[in-house]
Amino acid sequence: MLEAMEPLDEDAGLMLRYRAGDADAFMALYARNKGPLYRYLLRQVRNAGAAADLFQEVWSRLIANRARYEARAKFATYLFRIAHNCSMDFFRRDLRVQHRARSDAADAQSAEQEVPEHQRPDGIAQFAEQQSALLAAIASLPQEQREAFLLREETGLTIEEIARVTDVGVETAKSRLRYAICKLKKALDPAEEMAASTRAPFTRAPRKRPLNGAVNGDVLNAST
Repeated sequence: MLEAMEPLDEDAGLMLRYRAGDADAFMALYARNKGPLYRYLLRQVRNAGAAADLFQEVWSRLIANRARYEARAKFATYLFRIAHNCSMDFFRRDLRVQHRARSDAADAQSAEQEVPEHQRPDGIAQFAEQQSALLAAIASLPQEQREAFLLREETGLTIEEIARVTDVGVETAKSRLRYAICKLKKALDPAEEMAASTRAPFTRAPRKRPLNGAVNGDVLNAST
């Protein structure tokens, strides 16, 4: 269990107001977090119908447990911990989903298109021509690595916060994220894959341009 206290944020304040009965605070929370939450769930389960059901389940759990909420961490950590638990319950309920983890690019792109374009990550929206390749690469990641990457990319959570959400050690969370980024780079840049075979793991080769807005070098230097 992490000893360091996470800094609170504006959303945590809104949740405290909602706990006290302020319905407007809940509407503000929902508006600010619905996009990242739905994208996370959609890419986790790769099924639009299931993602919509889980989306509703997450908010229902939050509402049901609002009286017990305590602002011990950033609200995103609290919300995505619920989302993580809901998605794990889903995988346990339907083991067949795990066998569909390596869905093809067409299926991944079809599901992603159900998200309004203004809610998509800037990198994907800006580089639309790379969308299919990126989504397929994300879908091909092992579930634990995919989740670490999505939590980082969609919410900006730190390594420590990702560890808290997924209930693993900091080093495990860091390792999952590094492996995910390494695999995405190889999948999206053939030159990277060739160079990787001639250098040690996690050694970054010089790059003349960013690979993609959603997969950048900054994540590799995430604080621990």
